[in-house]
Amino acid sequence: MLSRRPRGRARVALLLAAVAVPLLAPLAATSAASAASAASAASAADTWTVPPDAVLTLTGHGYGHGHGMSQYGAEGAARQGLDHREILDFYYPDLTWGRRAGRIDVLVGADTTDDLVVRARPGLTLRDTATGELTLLPDKGASLWRVQQAATGATRVSFRTDRWRRWRELEGDGELAAGGQPLTLVTPGGDQQYRGRLRAATVSPGSAARDTVNDLRLEAYLRGVVPREVPASWSPAAVRAQAVAARTYAAYERLHPRGGHFDVYDTTASQVYGGVGSEHPASDAAIADTAGQVLLADGSPAFTQFSSSSGGWTSAGSVPYLVARADPYDDWAGNPVHDWSVRLADETLERRWPAVGDLRGVRVTARDGNGEWGGRVTTLVLSGTRGSVTVSGDGFRSALGLRSTWFTVAVS
Repeated sequence: MLSRRPRGRARVALLLAAVAVPLLAPLAATSAASAASAASAASAADTWTVPPDAVLTLTGHGYGHGHGMSQYGAEGAARQGLDHREILDFYYPDLTWGRRAGRIDVLVGADTTDDLVVRARPGLTLRDTATGELTLLPDKGASLWRVQQAATGATRVSFRTDRWRRWRELEGDGELAAGGQPLTLVTPGGDQQYRGRLRAATVSPGSAARDTVNDLRLEAYLRGVVPREVPASWSPAAVRAQAVAARTYAAYERLHPRGGHFDVYDTTASQVYGGVGSEHPASDAAIADTAGQVLLADGSPAFTQFSSSSGGWTSAGSVPYLVARADPYDDWAGNPVHDWSVRLADETLERRWPAVGDLRGVRVTARDGNGEWGGRVTTLVLSGTRGSVTVSGDGFRSALGLRSTWFTVAVS
């Protein structure tokens, strides 16, 4: 998803109908005037002259794209007494509440090899996805079981004792499970445990490439997501809000799968998922307390994007309920990314955009019109001795590793 996260991610990889609390009453009355003022400020171009050997100080707000829920804002709102439904209704206005369950297929990015290797354990079963045949794997003194493509194009299953030994071939992909207990996956980076099933999935017909896919219940998946997205030690209402946002986002992506053989990534490209090793009792409780709860747009799971910090103003997204609005909850003492600053030598920009030559000027040509300085930068122009380059706000942020596109510039 997104831009996501208090744990240093951009979350993406952070909600739904207006909150009827006294704190927000002034916000509704003043938001139109604030937006008009910001739009007026954005109409005046921001221009800075850059002398030789200059240092640019970029001062900004927020961390991530700013769509939907601010994760730090959710914690700030919880500290002001809002429950998880009120938090989500603020960040995702005009949505309805519903329920979703079922399973989800997660691409395991840590397993970069073309085979699936798990540690042997009692109760380990193998399913042939083509025939549906389920087999309890025998105890052959094996320490490991492996599923890979054979030279014949079939799926080969092997086990390891003193060496690898062939056991049988399958018609379809091979899927391993352990009767509801976690499986220990062997990856190049070390062992990782996962709930549900692990499948050596064919990437494309005729290819020997296999991806490891974790097929598990949606609620079990969330146990490995929520504590990777926000600290489990945060206020229960904030963690519950994250649980519902994450469940909804997963249900949305399940309807719009990211690949032909999986639904979601286990990174910020979807949501960060760490399997059993990421689980925490406090986030488990938040998931259980909100079991099945999702936000719906026209009866379907909503695209509940979220990010680490709005900086005090959320940004408009690709759907009507991802609105731009002042966020009174994001600015609290524990949010280290509500405000930020970074110093860059002019050579840093010259290396990123060599067509400029020696940098001589920076001019912001468009902002989104919301908040201080006219809001988030949408386009800017870098000019120098060789020419000018137009850069999107997102491109500028990505190239320089900035926390957000909401910034202003000072030159020294």
